[in-house]
Amino acid sequence: MALMERVATLVRANLSDLMDRAEDPEKMIKQVILDMQNQLMQVKTQVAIAIADEHLLRKKQKENEERQTEWVRKAELAVAKKDDELARAALERSLSCRSMADNFRQQAEDQSVQVENLKSALQKLEQKLTEAQAKSDVIMAQHRRARAVSRTADAHAGAADGAAHDAFDRMKNKVDRVDAIGKAKGADSTGTVEERFAALEKQDEIERLLTELKTKKP
Repeated sequence: MALMERVATLVRANLSDLMDRAEDPEKMIKQVILDMQNQLMQVKTQVAIAIADEHLLRKKQKENEERQTEWVRKAELAVAKKDDELARAALERSLSCRSMADNFRQQAEDQSVQVENLKSALQKLEQKLTEAQAKSDVIMAQHRRARAVSRTADAHAGAADGAAHDAFDRMKNKVDRVDAIGKAKGADSTGTVEERFAALEKQDEIERLLTELKTKKP
């Protein structure tokens, strides 16, 4: 039965291993539990149907056994009436009913085995579902903690990486160089050599004119 194969697969499932292999462990474990719940309902339905079928087979077996007994009684009556031909016909019917009763009994016994198998599968699946529900919160919490630890380790590794520091140093050196060039250009902007000499000559001329003015003073 395909249903029994699916149930067996779910019963054998190891939640921890499934989570390790899944891309989204939390989503996976929720799906496994949902599958178990769906299969559990199907198995319960199958158990009920199998039990009903067994009861029907037992009923058919009993009916044919009663018919066999009735035909034997009729054969006895025919013999008592000295009607051997009728007695033979009644006995033939009784044998047919006995064969049918034996057939239904065998089917009922086979069905009983099937019922027990389904009940066993149902019990195992119920236990597995209870286990999965109990473990799911713990397993998902462990998985979240493991991811947090991994992210923390990655953050520490990134902080210890010298590449970021090197890049910062290179940027600082570049800024310092630009600043130095700017200051140099500012120094150049105070005037050329010619302009500086012209300023000195102008200052001398001012001093000379001042002296002349002082000399002419009465």
